[in-house]
Amino acid sequence: MADAGKGAGRARPVLDPIDRLSEISFGLLMALTFTGTMSVTLGEGGQVRDVLLAALGCNIAWGIVDAMVYLLSTYTDRGRGRAAADAIRAASRAEARALLREELPEGAGEVLSEQELDQMIAMMRAHPRSAPQRELTRGDLRAALAVFALVTLATLPPTLPFLIFDHLPLAMRVSNAASLAMLALIGWRLDRLMGGEARHLVWIVPVFGSILVVVTIALGG
Repeated sequence: MADAGKGAGRARPVLDPIDRLSEISFGLLMALTFTGTMSVTLGEGGQVRDVLLAALGCNIAWGIVDAMVYLLSTYTDRGRGRAAADAIRAASRAEARALLREELPEGAGEVLSEQELDQMIAMMRAHPRSAPQRELTRGDLRAALAVFALVTLATLPPTLPFLIFDHLPLAMRVSNAASLAMLALIGWRLDRLMGGEARHLVWIVPVFGSILVVVTIALGG
């Protein structure tokens, strides 16, 4: 789902890389819950076309829901950031320092001295409070559209093999291989974004995704 905790009070790009990868993963796993039951569905008299349409319809529905959640979280997060800034301006010096430490990125608040915090607070108080602008921007709407598109388009990799190959077992193997390869690529990209050297996510993401799909199918999802 779209991250609700970043970028309060400032314009964000149309989804940062982690947001994009998260949305692709979400849509991919949703589609896999349908293709994973393909053999059972066809054995009960279902049609490949029906399953693929169901997967697409489900991802479209969740794409709409996720886009709406993104807009709602962006709207409320922007207001929360403005309220936090107002609280810092109005608080006593000691309280303002504590509030500012909480609002700063992880680790940043601890390394700043009281004098440095006081300088930041003084700059905030000297800057006039801007008029409330909580309405959603065009950038927010573009980001919501990107959320919808990513969740919907993620349906393609696990479903295309069923349109290409007539042999169902082969189509399922190709579909699963393509999906696992995508999840591994997403994990690799997340490792790169995190700047780590361990490269754990390149295998954790596909394994974790496979477990989620199996659990979802087992629970009737």
